[in-house]
Amino acid sequence: MGRAGGGRGRAVLGAVGTLAAGTALALLPLAIPAPPGDAGQPRDPLLGEAGGPPPAVRVPPGRGPAEPTPGASPEPPAPAGPPNIVLVVMDDFSTELLRTMPNALAMQEQSASYANAFVVNSLCCPSRAATFTGLPPHLNGVLSNTSGGPLGALGGYPAFEDNDGAARSYNVSLQEAGYRTGFVGKYLNEYEPPLTSLGSRIAPPLIEGWDDFEAVSGGAYQGWGFYRTSIEGEGEGEGEQATLTLEEYPRPDRDTESAAEVDKTYAGTVVADRAVRLLRRYEKRSKPYLLHVAPYATHGRTGPSYPGEPVFPPALRDRPSERSPEGNCGAVSCSELSVADLPGYADPSEDNVPYRIDEAGTVSLAESWRTEPFRLTEERGSRWYRDRARMAQSIDRMIGRIGATVGENTYLILTSDNGFHLGQHSLNGGKGLPYDSDSRVPLLVAGPGVVPGEREQVVSNVDLAPTIEALAGAGASGERAGRSFAETLGTPTAPGGRYVFMEHTYGPVLPGEPDADLGSGGRLDIIPSYVAVRGEEGLLVRVDLDPTFYGDDFAWELYRYDRPWEDVNVFDTDHDLPYARELRRRLEAWVDCEPKRCARLSR
Repeated sequence: MGRAGGGRGRAVLGAVGTLAAGTALALLPLAIPAPPGDAGQPRDPLLGEAGGPPPAVRVPPGRGPAEPTPGASPEPPAPAGPPNIVLVVMDDFSTELLRTMPNALAMQEQSASYANAFVVNSLCCPSRAATFTGLPPHLNGVLSNTSGGPLGALGGYPAFEDNDGAARSYNVSLQEAGYRTGFVGKYLNEYEPPLTSLGSRIAPPLIEGWDDFEAVSGGAYQGWGFYRTSIEGEGEGEGEQATLTLEEYPRPDRDTESAAEVDKTYAGTVVADRAVRLLRRYEKRSKPYLLHVAPYATHGRTGPSYPGEPVFPPALRDRPSERSPEGNCGAVSCSELSVADLPGYADPSEDNVPYRIDEAGTVSLAESWRTEPFRLTEERGSRWYRDRARMAQSIDRMIGRIGATVGENTYLILTSDNGFHLGQHSLNGGKGLPYDSDSRVPLLVAGPGVVPGEREQVVSNVDLAPTIEALAGAGASGERAGRSFAETLGTPTAPGGRYVFMEHTYGPVLPGEPDADLGSGGRLDIIPSYVAVRGEEGLLVRVDLDPTFYGDDFAWELYRYDRPWEDVNVFDTDHDLPYARELRRRLEAWVDCEPKRCARLSR
């Protein structure tokens, strides 16, 4: 069972309503110049009715929207000096949750909103490594979440370290360009404080390219009980003299402490507090800054915590209580959220079985890789969906606080490492698939010169590094397989991506695997290795059904987006049509592509 390209692989939202009680300021003080002739006019909500399904990708054959946005300025005005940049990367955040977040919706009204944003790998660590480096897994070397087992050090932080990922990350580019660089939150899987022979924890290695580095350990998956790193001297250390220190946030005693006190050490609160603390310091200085913020929400817990804890643990303030029987789902009532919102929920999988094709072009039905029985009931799926919406409110409060803290010459980018399925395709909760539920993510960009509105260009998370480098005027710290979409911020009709690629490498579930999602009923270890490409007319997936790590047995899935999910595999009828042949040509070119070739394939 080889890598994604080879062996088994196994291998937006609504209008802003009244703020929920306790939420932060909704309107972000970001400098968005009004287009000529449109000064002072209110803007309509961007993405239609709240709760609608994510749009099927509709990529025009040339370059973004067919008609220019009325009043859009052709070139954004030059910012006052190098802009500041804040990137917020959420965890397992599926697009349907965005409509619950009032501050994010307010941000959206001032943002370029990319309706066709996807990730190159829909697992935490490979996706985050791709965001840092602008390279897909087959080039950055991070193929899975964990190291060891048949894959050796091909996953987790050990693989990132072995492949010089830190040196190739986009923050190094910005630091070399004169930026102060900060990080707060979830870094990479297996980047954890090691245990000494005496049973105590010590700080993990210092990561190059960061002036402030506050990584929060994996205990944060449970909501409480974790460690946080910082650079000695509160980030004042420079170069080789800097050392990393460790601070513990013990799990509070809920029997003796008030809910408000307990929530002070909730992971979402700590990440937000630390991010805002750094931003306030940065804003007092003349040096431009980059801050990468990575909250743990809305990832499910990975182990035991308090008795009776939900699989998706919100802050206590957002849970159902005597004062708030439904809890806090932000801009919508929790009772309005159900699996009926999820396109393709409980859709039978019998018509998704892959097909083989031989050298003569004969197509035959292969065996299904979907061997896990569908057990997710509507009641349980809706309950988990609502808890995920409650978790999202801690992120939303942070977005409001960030918006109230940053200056006008600041880009604020909001996205996620991957999506999440909760019963779509009759699959139990989890991720790792090329399907819309798992691979599509929100992408909002607000800041100087941005013309608000929806964008149709296709964007991958490998495009984030070159885009941020372009906004900062920084040279890349390594080769990039992604392409900058910075031009589309001020010119909505600028040329952009038309195709997006995904890849996944099968691996067994090893100790420390945070994405097994056993608590939510998923089975990461049934997903075969695959390579996939998505364009205007459909999604083509090549799965590898070989039961070993060294051979291959390719089969195919092909989906047209007649419905907003992958409804029926039409490879048997459509494989020889022009659109399918073009998808296959691009997919096969992607498998072993080098950075420049990868970048060209998306256009």
